[in-house]
Amino acid sequence: MRRRGSALAAVLVALAVLLGGAPAAAAPASDAPRPTVDPAAPTPTAPLPGGPPQGSAPGGVTVGGEGLDTRGTVVVDGAPPLPDGVVAAGWLVADATTGAVLAARDPHGRFYPASTLKTLTLLTLAHRLDPATVVEGTVEDEAVEGSRVGMVAGGRYPVSLLLQALVMQSGNDAANALARAAGGVQATVAAMNARALDMGAFDTVAGTPSGLDVAGQSSSPYDLALFFRALVADPLTAGILRTPVAEMPGVEGRAAGFQIQNENPLAGYPGGLGGKTGFTDAARHTYVTAAERDGRRLVVSVMGTENVPLRAADQAARLLDWGFAVPPSLGGVGRLVTSAAEVPSPAPSTTATPTPAGPAGVAAGPTATAPAAQDGPPALGLLALGAAAVAIVAATLIGRRRAVRRSRPGPGAAAPGRRGPPGTGPGGSRSTPR
Repeated sequence: MRRRGSALAAVLVALAVLLGGAPAAAAPASDAPRPTVDPAAPTPTAPLPGGPPQGSAPGGVTVGGEGLDTRGTVVVDGAPPLPDGVVAAGWLVADATTGAVLAARDPHGRFYPASTLKTLTLLTLAHRLDPATVVEGTVEDEAVEGSRVGMVAGGRYPVSLLLQALVMQSGNDAANALARAAGGVQATVAAMNARALDMGAFDTVAGTPSGLDVAGQSSSPYDLALFFRALVADPLTAGILRTPVAEMPGVEGRAAGFQIQNENPLAGYPGGLGGKTGFTDAARHTYVTAAERDGRRLVVSVMGTENVPLRAADQAARLLDWGFAVPPSLGGVGRLVTSAAEVPSPAPSTTATPTPAGPAGVAAGPTATAPAAQDGPPALGLLALGAAAVAIVAATLIGRRRAVRRSRPGPGAAAPGRRGPPGTGPGGSRSTPR
């Protein structure tokens, strides 16, 4: 009975190999599920112990080049020494025109972004919504957690003003109202994640339109630079970033109108093109900015830092000064991509193809590759392959029975497999951002 069972198994294996291809190997890294947020998980109230996980594109590809595959600091050859006081856990300096990354620290670390995630919200919604559309404030807007611009239930606010409030005052109430106008929070978050993927920002996982922390939400110094580079290149969003003041309308019987100011701490930086701050208990201080000098534009992102010895914005200012002192001719240690289409595909797998046990002649026989297409129904080709499989296995079994009478060889060793790179775990929090 064992011999007959083994024979049947051999026939089935051969048929599977010839008709259906080789047995499936372990799923490649490109098939690994993309990290997602988990709103049901406890909200972290501090940065991840041991630092954030490292992000990558599908298959473990490092976006922007292998020079950015580091958890430490990398600097373009020939550049002057980095400035003192830059102590952020993650940061990046890049030429916003050429995309050359001049220096970075943990560029693909998946940090909590806090309100710097609003740069992606602005990118996603600025051209999706009609700026003249009026959104009515709700009780939920009034009660939203974290920083608010001061929306009032029953107030009427044009989208153009809400986009300004989103950036200038980091209004979580404005983010909530804009998401409602765009079809709801879930639809907006889905659009944000789609936009990030389209740009090649694979380290970013959005869970809220405001940056309020949620488990699994993340971005990176590299991705924030991608977002801000796109914002300053678009006249519409570039104008929003640099708006100095705006007027919030009053609501009869509830509130008088008032003025809001742009809270970018580097608004006075020479050639400044705007900036966005962020803070939560889990993210700590984050900041992204850009500036132009003598026709050259630089973008800087700073993540995971404290206000001592220097604020995030002050560290960014020093990195801007340093970056403008780096000769453009030095090139970069990597580059900012303009879309996911520029990210190379992972190298093809070299996983060995298992073969049915049997004499060497059979193992080296017909491969799993189907023959070239011939005229006639495909089913006939499959039947022919099936018949060939049965004939081969039958010959194998006859030969094996004769060989067994003379000796009893042990079972063959299983073909080796190949494991893909380990996945990165999610992380995030939902404490009060600014």
